[in-house]
Amino acid sequence: MEFKLKTPLKAEDIGKLNTGDVVYISGTIYTARDRAHQRIIQEGAPHDLEGSVIFHAGPIIKIEKNKNSTDSLKVTDAEMVAVGPTTSTRMNPFQRETVERGVLAVIGKGGMDDDTSQALVENNAVYLAAVGGCAALYVKTVKSIKNVHWLDLGVPEAIWELEVDNFGPLVVAMDSKGSNLYKKVENNIKSRNKSN
Repeated sequence: MEFKLKTPLKAEDIGKLNTGDVVYISGTIYTARDRAHQRIIQEGAPHDLEGSVIFHAGPIIKIEKNKNSTDSLKVTDAEMVAVGPTTSTRMNPFQRETVERGVLAVIGKGGMDDDTSQALVENNAVYLAAVGGCAALYVKTVKSIKNVHWLDLGVPEAIWELEVDNFGPLVVAMDSKGSNLYKKVENNIKSRNKSN
């Protein structure tokens, strides 16, 4: 099935989703990689996590040419050129705690570990797979950069607050009921190998 969701997400939005469903998101999403996740856990998030969507991504940002430093960067000085998914396994050590703080959807590529899968079930959240290599396609759905947090981490590691319209397509790869597309593929491969 196909779903169009708006942020902040609600529990009932998540409850409808099953692995294999296709999702498009409108509203606000936040990029965050491992260093941002670590700081969220250590210091707290710079934005409200309740019902939020975190995108594992390090966007390519074009900075206005007269800016020599990111110290005084304003979002009006920045243009997002591309935004594609980062491999999500990097965030495995931190994802449970961010989900427990209210994140209802995580977007990335490659899947996540069993602990994250369990956290998704316990907190009624989902993992959405973005297609690698579609950074130029995804950026077309970004209507504006609303804010940027923690630029001291560097442009790719900062949290970019994005206003998006029909961001996707995204595939529900790990749902709130414990179903996991990556595990299904792995089990199919194992069963085929045994039968050969």
